[in-house]
Amino acid sequence: MDSSSVSSIESLVNEIKKDMFSNQEFNTFVTPISAYDTAWLAMISYNNQEKATNDHSFSGPMFESCLNWILNNQNEQGFWGESNGENLPTIYALPTTLACMIALKKWNVGETNIKKGLKFIHANTEILLKENSQQFPRWFTIVFPAMVQLAKSVGLEIIFVNGSERLLSDVVMKRKVILESEKLMDVTAGHDQPLLAYLESLPNYFVDQKDQILKHLSEDGSLFQSPSATAQAFMSTGNQKCLEYLMSIVHKCPNGVPSRFPVDEELINLCMIDHIQRMGLANHFNKEIEQILGQVYKNQMNNQNEYLSEISTLPERLYKDSLAFRLLRLQGYKINQGSFCWFVHQPQIRAYIEKNQERFTYVMYNVYRATDLMFNGESEMEKVRSFARNFLESSMELVSNEDNLLLLPSLQKVIEHELNVPWVARLEHLDHRLWIELSQSLPLSIGKSADYWLSCLHNDKLVKLAVQNYEYRQSVYRTELEELKRWSKEKDLVDIGFGREKTTYSYFASAASSSSFLPFDSFLRLVVAKCSIVITVADDFYDEEASLNDLKILTDAVQRWDGSNLDGPSKIIFDALDDLVCDVAKLYHLRHAIDITSELRRQWQETFLAWMMESTWSNNVAMPSRNEYLEIGMISIGAHILVLHAASLENPSLPREKLKPIDGQYENITKLLMVTTRLLNDIQSYQKECEVGKMNYTLLHMNENPGAQLDDSIEYVKEILANKKKEFLENVLMDGFNDMPKTCKLLHLSCLNVFHMFFNSCNLFDTKAAILEDIMRAIYIPLQEQTSIPSLKTSPILTPQEKKKKKEKKIENIPTKVSACLNGKNFKHQVGIGISFVGSKAPKNHPFGWNTKGFASQKLSSCFI
Repeated sequence: MDSSSVSSIESLVNEIKKDMFSNQEFNTFVTPISAYDTAWLAMISYNNQEKATNDHSFSGPMFESCLNWILNNQNEQGFWGESNGENLPTIYALPTTLACMIALKKWNVGETNIKKGLKFIHANTEILLKENSQQFPRWFTIVFPAMVQLAKSVGLEIIFVNGSERLLSDVVMKRKVILESEKLMDVTAGHDQPLLAYLESLPNYFVDQKDQILKHLSEDGSLFQSPSATAQAFMSTGNQKCLEYLMSIVHKCPNGVPSRFPVDEELINLCMIDHIQRMGLANHFNKEIEQILGQVYKNQMNNQNEYLSEISTLPERLYKDSLAFRLLRLQGYKINQGSFCWFVHQPQIRAYIEKNQERFTYVMYNVYRATDLMFNGESEMEKVRSFARNFLESSMELVSNEDNLLLLPSLQKVIEHELNVPWVARLEHLDHRLWIELSQSLPLSIGKSADYWLSCLHNDKLVKLAVQNYEYRQSVYRTELEELKRWSKEKDLVDIGFGREKTTYSYFASAASSSSFLPFDSFLRLVVAKCSIVITVADDFYDEEASLNDLKILTDAVQRWDGSNLDGPSKIIFDALDDLVCDVAKLYHLRHAIDITSELRRQWQETFLAWMMESTWSNNVAMPSRNEYLEIGMISIGAHILVLHAASLENPSLPREKLKPIDGQYENITKLLMVTTRLLNDIQSYQKECEVGKMNYTLLHMNENPGAQLDDSIEYVKEILANKKKEFLENVLMDGFNDMPKTCKLLHLSCLNVFHMFFNSCNLFDTKAAILEDIMRAIYIPLQEQTSIPSLKTSPILTPQEKKKKKEKKIENIPTKVSACLNGKNFKHQVGIGISFVGSKAPKNHPFGWNTKGFASQKLSSCFI
């Protein structure tokens, strides 16, 4: 290991722990400063305090620290406020920069700052207005003309040339429509805040309505928890409670104030944990995450019957509930689906959500993510998932820049990726990279929006740590991959003379599917990769290379565990297998002084027997029943070997008795993995297998039910698969189903992720080039080379009509081929492992590229390609 890299990572982790998880009442580390709100507090003079306290002894700025913050925090380009991931200003920087210059001008300080700010305004106004001219954000539309007017009134020379003046007129007209069409406290228009929440930027006839202002102050003295609006409320009314609120903010945030105060700190903590996990950093903060989620769970249990106080808080409430559900369930807490599904039974709330798509898009994205963790019997979550998906598909069709989300193309891409590629079909190491890259592109704040939690997604220290952590993992992976290549070469597996070279693909999936829970120096990745290589070579031998007699000789040698009478490929396979089993057994013995050689051998022996049985069926043109097929197929798929070999070496390791079937059965979690991976193969490969004269579970169901159509059989298997996956997920996440160590259970889940990746209907890796690209991004290309928002390999989101049309095209002509397939025509090695092409070559244009050099069969996808 590179000790300097590890030391740098550990140092940064300790620094972040001190900043992020301190006991301070308000965590400024994860709540960004709002230059706009800070400017408004800097405008307040002690003369305003006279109204509240009758104290005439002071003059000058009441909150001098806010003024100093403005003086010291101007961007080099001359603006204050929001920038994107490339440090370029967003449209929100225009009113923010004007507000900061107004504050400086009021106190006759910062002449140099003002000159730089004016230069920025004059050079960038037209550019930024043009970029957003299709749909100006609501906050900007209300605030920007007001800041221009106020800047001119204090003597700032704001000059707009032809293009920018014309665009400004458009903004002014849109603002006029808003002011004339909405009442001061109107929330029925579907916006997150009424006009009164923008008090500081409203015309004087609004500001002078002191009775309305005082009537709507919160108990804490704020106006909608907005520091800027409350600053204007205080300057207009001199209300003592407003002053106390403002002073409390500056006391807790002396170095600049946030856009909203107070915030829901529990929600901020949940956002922080989610962000940490999605960047692949959870291993560094396990203790802190458990402490926070433990408290969140207690609060959830104490507030189960809490009702929605007002409709304006719905986005925040639903976002928090869904995020808490997902994080708690992933952590193993028993939390009810009703904790976030409550809205689905309330038609008025559903209608409100559907009416305000721009307001709820990111919220419903997180609701949809929560439904990834669905167990059997959770029918409410089924309804919520359907509602959320329909909502998101509709939202993605809209072309709008309203408010926050759709100003952030990076977040749009994440949502599209979520809809196209299911969570269970993604490799987490690549997901971590995606989220890090997108975090680098996010702005520092999201304007003046109630969606303040989005601001927590940008934190320079966390991004820096995530980049170092990811790139260090890459260096470890490169070293291990070279070691694996040497092993494959030494064992003659690379040059065996048939099949495909599979070392890199095996290691890629092994590493990329387990990066969140395996430490830097884990040997388990190599164990999984070696198992996958041996399984794939053996599979190719049984499927393509050997005669039935050769297969019987090899199978018998494995049963006796004696390869002395073998030669050629059989000898190479047996020797590599023996070497692998010996290595794993020796490591286990060193740790526990227990010999597990016989248990490991038994796993391989039953797998070779399963392959032999399938070959015998094929040569005899025999047709097993579905149950017979599945009993053999769930073993021949090889998933149990991968997870159990690796789990034996984890700390805490899997007990010896868990490595073999008890009364002929493996642990239920392992059995569910074996069945699910087999059905995943069969649900996606029925068309290809029928074309080349093979059968699978789907086709056997159709054969046993003569009246059934092919799509009926497909739906039947899909239903079984869906229920098995839900049961499997519950076995992985919840205690009480088995006593396996957590890492062992996560190994099972990572194995399913790899299967799903290859058998996902979205075909995430359709071509060799696509796989190579992801291998490069996972292992070789450093994050620093990211120069733009990453492109995601997603398919277009199809409408229900388009999906139906695509499905009808897919199964076209299949029924006429099924009977020929099942009646023995072109039936050689039909019931092979995975969908390796047995006894015949794969189609040259096969979407998975079977015939391309360096690509493995789908059997290998069962073995962590």
